[in-house]
Amino acid sequence: MTSVYLNQLGLLCPLGNDTETVYRRLVAGDRSGLVVSDQWHPGHPSPLGRVDAEPPALPASMAEYQCRNNQLLLAAFEQLRPAFQRLSRGLDRARIGVVLGTSTAGIDQGEQVLRQWRAGEPAPAEYHYHQQQLGAGADFLARHLGLDGPSLTLSTACSSSGRALASARALIRNDLCDLVIAGGADSLCGLTVQGFHSLGAVSDRLCNPFSVHRDGINIGEGAALFLLSREPGPVTLSGVGASSDAHHISGPDPQGDGAVTAMQAALDDAGAAAEQVDYLNLHGTATPQNDIMEARAINRVFQQPPPSSATKALTGHCLGAAGALEAAFCWLLLNHPRGPLPPHRFDGDYDPDLPALDLVGDGRYPATLRRCLSNSFAFGGNNLSLMLEAG
Repeated sequence: MTSVYLNQLGLLCPLGNDTETVYRRLVAGDRSGLVVSDQWHPGHPSPLGRVDAEPPALPASMAEYQCRNNQLLLAAFEQLRPAFQRLSRGLDRARIGVVLGTSTAGIDQGEQVLRQWRAGEPAPAEYHYHQQQLGAGADFLARHLGLDGPSLTLSTACSSSGRALASARALIRNDLCDLVIAGGADSLCGLTVQGFHSLGAVSDRLCNPFSVHRDGINIGEGAALFLLSREPGPVTLSGVGASSDAHHISGPDPQGDGAVTAMQAALDDAGAAAEQVDYLNLHGTATPQNDIMEARAINRVFQQPPPSSATKALTGHCLGAAGALEAAFCWLLLNHPRGPLPPHRFDGDYDPDLPALDLVGDGRYPATLRRCLSNSFAFGGNNLSLMLEAG
């Protein structure tokens, strides 16, 4: 089977606005990017992970796509531009694709317009529905770069951008594309912050994954983009495992059957045994149901769970961007194989009702670091596991 490589990465998130800063703060377990705010839910402050930078405005020719979500995508792409120019040289533009995942797109832009309407003010002249359309990010990047290949956006809640990477690999393996820009973005908005609060899923303090005291998520934003191709690169997307158990629209299967299926499928696809996983990036939302499901599922797949951590404790849950963002963390680790692993941040009071996990502490270095598995378990049972492997 054709190997598909993750050649280059661009990202920005609450940990930083470039790969070096993100890596440094990731392995330090830095939670300073989570800041208490009630901007998107007045009167209900909670820690939110916000990108601490003003991303670039879109070109004037792309004004109908102007929104923070697409600005985050553009900022991530600019980090990729030199590699994109090199890898795309001589390629047919019809064989370069864009596959993204999101769950909010530019909804914040629409919320601002609604507030104006309610105040009796007309919508601003620059407002366009494309700014909040789910597929706008892929359309924007394809148009901005003059690409004629497949351009699509997936929205499967928290696994969206992880599935975008899986779909991008399929486009290359099926000889439909030679190069694909893939990943995703989500930006903070009232719909998600207030919506998750209405579900009783938001914590008003720093989230506490796998603690007996866990009481909900923190929400974040970010963007992560990869260049995928057959051109050998530093990291291979060697395994993809997906399942859709449809147990419940928002609650996970308590026994984790779908999660087990996804993880085992990723291992099988990569031709790897469970004991060959050197690091596991947990879905780790810090909600009572998700954490117990994931701990059970991991202990069904792994006789001895690998070193693991829940990096949402550092960034907040970046929703549709989370799958690509956490794959990006694995990519960074594989590019620093002698460096420390990301520590698992919580209060240290592990829930005794959960099966045991091997949670990473400060200053822990891997014996080897060749394979990383990253989990994304989304609403509706949209489960995904990705195996990333050193070149």
